[in-house]
Amino acid sequence: MPWVKIPKESHAILIAALPKDPRVRTLNMFGGTAALVNGNMFGGTFARSAIVKLADADQAEALALDGAERFDPMGNGRVMTNTVLLPETVMDEPDELKRWLARAFEYNATLPAKKKKPAKQPTKQPAKKPAAKPSKAVQRTKRSGAKKAAVRKRVKA
Repeated sequence: MPWVKIPKESHAILIAALPKDPRVRTLNMFGGTAALVNGNMFGGTFARSAIVKLADADQAEALALDGAERFDPMGNGRVMTNTVLLPETVMDEPDELKRWLARAFEYNATLPAKKKKPAKQPTKQPAKKPAAKPSKAVQRTKRSGAKKAAVRKRVKA
């Protein structure tokens, strides 16, 4: 499916339909709203519709809905596992959206909790050694032309 900007009202519709459970967490993801339980995404907004991550039996039932399809966010044939893009009409039927989100929540609540990845530590760069003082010969070559001439005169004398 080609990318379609998510209507602003879809966020509020999805949030209102989420299960009233303290484990439900929402976050903004790619311009949409994602719903998570134990770190696992179970639903969200996409285009003018909603996505749900379902158990196999529920997937078959969801895909039987007119307009439902496997969720392929990039439209390149790489579908997200167990995830269904519900028909757009679901956003107009809050009770049906609630039922699908509840089923997705129930399934995902049984999955192992996602572990947080540890924060990346900044790589330590080796300490810089203080620059050694250049020898007198090197110091002479770094001097400007007028000073070089004065040094040459002193050396010859």
